[in-house]
Amino acid sequence: MAPKRKATVVEPLPTRVTRSQARNGNSKPVSVDPVSPKPKRIKKGTVSEAKSKVKAPVDSGSKKIVVVEHCTQCTQFKIRAVKVKEELENGVPGLEIRVNPEKPRRGCFEIRVDGEKGEKFVSLLDMKRPFGPMKALDMDKVISEIIDKIK
Repeated sequence: MAPKRKATVVEPLPTRVTRSQARNGNSKPVSVDPVSPKPKRIKKGTVSEAKSKVKAPVDSGSKKIVVVEHCTQCTQFKIRAVKVKEELENGVPGLEIRVNPEKPRRGCFEIRVDGEKGEKFVSLLDMKRPFGPMKALDMDKVISEIIDKIK
């Protein structure tokens, strides 16, 4: 026959005296709960949540949205994209300009209107170094043509 189990005695939680309490003579001990689980860490945001925030519906009835997509491979793309953005903001009031709203394609420099009938003003795709087609563009002329078409 198997031995009988002993009755479990509930012991009070052990108390712990910290160094600061011992030094200060503080007589109030801290009770320790050895079974309490650690709280789980909560992630601040996932990639899918971040993308859903970017693609939030926007009233585009009165506002046109121009997307400037540029490759991050070389700073020449960024310089031209910033120039286009600044000139369009100055030339057309109330125009919303987004630079790389999504991950850009490699070797790409594209300026387009966002929407169902997205008109493309400039589309240079799959360029290889030294990016001759982009460097051959007269950006001032391209910007003035875009402003004329949008107005």
